[in-house]
Order: sequence, then C-alpha cells, then structure tokens
Amino acid sequence: MVQTPIAKALADYEILDQFYGHLPPVARRTPMRELISTVLSHRTTHADEELAYDRMLEAFGDWPGVLGAPVEELIHAIRTTRWPATQAPRIQEILRRIQAETGGKFDLDFLADWPTDRAMDWLTDMPGIGLKTASLVLLFNYHHPVLPVDAHVHRVAQRVGFLGPKVSVEKAHSVLLALLGPQLDAEGLFNFHKHNYWHGQQICFFLKPNCPRCPLKGFCSYYQEHYGAATPEALAATPTAWDAAAWGKLPH
Repeated sequence: MVQTPIAKALADYEILDQFYGHLPPVARRTPMRELISTVLSHRTTHADEELAYDRMLEAFGDWPGVLGAPVEELIHAIRTTRWPATQAPRIQEILRRIQAETGGKFDLDFLADWPTDRAMDWLTDMPGIGLKTASLVLLFNYHHPVLPVDAHVHRVAQRVGFLGPKVSVEKAHSVLLALLGPQLDAEGLFNFHKHNYWHGQQICFFLKPNCPRCPLKGFCSYYQEHYGAATPEALAATPTAWDAAAWGKLPH
C-alpha cells in the first residue's frame, strides 16, 4: 500500500521517471546564465526572462559591461521582467560579489568543490537569490544533492500527499530533501525535480488538473478526495508515457 509520505514520494519518482523518461543530469545552460536568468525569472514568463537576458548582454556585451552599466540603462534593458528597478541593482551586486570571491572573474566553478551547505549559504546570502535559485544552480550545474522546489513541484507534492498542506514552498526545500535525500542521489533528485515540474505544468494544473491523464491517481490524495479510489478501469485507461506527438513537446 502506498500510504506513507516516503512511500508516496518514491512511487511518484518511479512512476514519473517512466512516464516522462529518465534524464541524464545535463545542465540546461551555463552556471552564470542559470543564476542570472533565474533571478530575472521571478514572477516573469520564460519568454520575457529570455528577452531580458538577451537584451542585457546585447546592450552591455559581457559581465564587466553589465556590472559597469548605468543602473537606469540596465533597468531599461531588462524591462520585460516583473520588477526591473529592483532586479538591476541586485544583478550588479551579485556580479560584484562573484568578482570579489574569484579575484576578478565572473565564474561560479569554485562552487563545485565547496561543501553543499557552504555553497548554499554563500549563494543565498546574495540579494534576490533564494533557495530555489541556489538549488537550481547547485543541482543542475554542479550536481550537489539538493532539491529545487517551485510552485509546480510544491503543488504536486501536496496534492499527491507526501507534503503537508501547510508547508510553504520555502520550507518544502528542506522537508522534501530530508524525505528523498537518503534515497536519491543528485541524478535522482534532478529527475524528481524535472518530472514533477513538468507534471505541474502539463497535467496537475493549478486550476482543473487533468486527473484522467495522471499516472499518480492510484495513490493521489487529491484524486481520492475528488473522484474516490481509482477504479481498475480508470487505472487501465491511464497513459503510461508522455505522448509528445499528441500532447506537445515538453518545455525546457
């Protein structure tokens, strides 16, 4: 019986790993781009985040150029983000701290050799960098065993029932890592994050989740509350893998 939080979390991992396909832990972008783009992404669409990043580098050329740019010009360059007047000075302060730590370089590779706790503390001490941003950089780029939790991962975990209903997104980072960290290595945590992120985007929507398509319905608390126990017929009708041809390509 899949009832306890750890049993549900591991069942979620195994089923979604099959449903979406296991991924090699390959970084989607360079460490500096991962860091700065994630800062820009707060309450901003992916398209607008990408546009802001591209305009910033087009306008100022490189990281020294961004650091030395007049702040009003940087605000204008990243104007497609939600709060450009807040993010521009934050980005420049982040660049100053990286430059100070590396002796003049704009490079985060020193984080690969640091203990995870030290790397996490260093990143989250900077303005605009919370646990999600720091975890993305450390997991995606340096394979530290951490678990990023965004709104999609948080929603799926609460609906399935292995995260308490009153646990915040911020607190969920430590709660879920304590639950899964002893069971999964960095590659497993990478897949858990990506698959639940996709699941929240593509199936477990905030409004009107597509429960008939969901492969987690056999032990999902939300499904049981709204539809009752999953019947053999409902389980048999559930897809076993994401159909990109019919439903679309999965996002970044």
